[in-house]
Amino acid sequence: MNKMYYRIRNSIKKSLLDLLQILDNVNLDGIVEYIRKNNCKNIITMAGAGISTSAGIPDFRSPGTGLYDNLQKYNLPHPQAIFELDFFHENPKPFFVLAKELYPGSFKPTVCHYFIKMLAEKDLLLRHYTQNIDTLERVAGIPDDKIVEAHGTFYTGHCLGCRYKYSLDWMKERIFKDEIPVCEKCPGVVKPDIVFFGENLPDRFHILIGKDFPKCDLLIVLGSSLIVQPFASLIDRVEPKVPRLLINHEKAGHQSGIMSLLGMSSGMDFDSKDNTRDVFWCGDCDEGCQLLADKLGWGDELREMVKREHESIDQSTCESKQTDKKISDTKNKDEPKDKEEAGPPPQNEDSKKP
Repeated sequence: MNKMYYRIRNSIKKSLLDLLQILDNVNLDGIVEYIRKNNCKNIITMAGAGISTSAGIPDFRSPGTGLYDNLQKYNLPHPQAIFELDFFHENPKPFFVLAKELYPGSFKPTVCHYFIKMLAEKDLLLRHYTQNIDTLERVAGIPDDKIVEAHGTFYTGHCLGCRYKYSLDWMKERIFKDEIPVCEKCPGVVKPDIVFFGENLPDRFHILIGKDFPKCDLLIVLGSSLIVQPFASLIDRVEPKVPRLLINHEKAGHQSGIMSLLGMSSGMDFDSKDNTRDVFWCGDCDEGCQLLADKLGWGDELREMVKREHESIDQSTCESKQTDKKISDTKNKDEPKDKEEAGPPPQNEDSKKP
């Protein structure tokens, strides 16, 4: 019902705005001009797996390299089963094997993540909505209050039995020992707070979309196929006068022919001769964000931020490994010492006889 309301509302408003030129140039330069001219302060970014692929995290649907194409080794009834709650209850092991490969802490945020952080630091970001569960937004330093993790996160977990809450580090310790995390309060399995198929999206998502999207003055979509609902439908929640920029390897979320014939506004309208708001930039998300930053005069600042933050992560990782090695070395030194203190094994009376 809500989707139909927004489509009808936008269709009516679009008919009134047909003669209004929203962007002077319907390209990246037009977006840059718009940001400068309109003093945008309520930019919303929406992100999919495409912003994390350069960090080494595969997306889901790319032929040959996407996760769904590489899950055969887990002997699943179908690829999506690894994120289905019924299958997880039956056999959680495949999910946790995959989770170990994708676990937060093994990857660095990308140029895209830091571009979004820069928008926040410049007080231009209203909210960042992400489909990703990798927590790289948090690692990049985007403020928690600016992030909406629409499909949940590895950051916390809950027991499926008693709902007791567990931390990222608690789960990681067990997952990296190739164990299935089991609750300390009951026999239930502890599942990271990511949204499986058939589960409700977080309350925070539903609460904020109604507040945020009417305020939005520019929508930037990064690396999403805009297939999974209800996330994909968010692009229709901004006002018809608001420009929408998609940076992706292929067009996504574009208006269907049926909706166009019905005269209803739903989805992006890249190819229409009347389009003055929807811009598609085809290519790598990092390259697109860097180019946008360059055109806005922030390019060197973004490059320096990425360099500085990556060096800091490398240093922290190195220090953590050194600490782990010291702990391991101490344990190894203590083991022989304990054996020596224990003395030689006791001899029976027969062994003492010549």
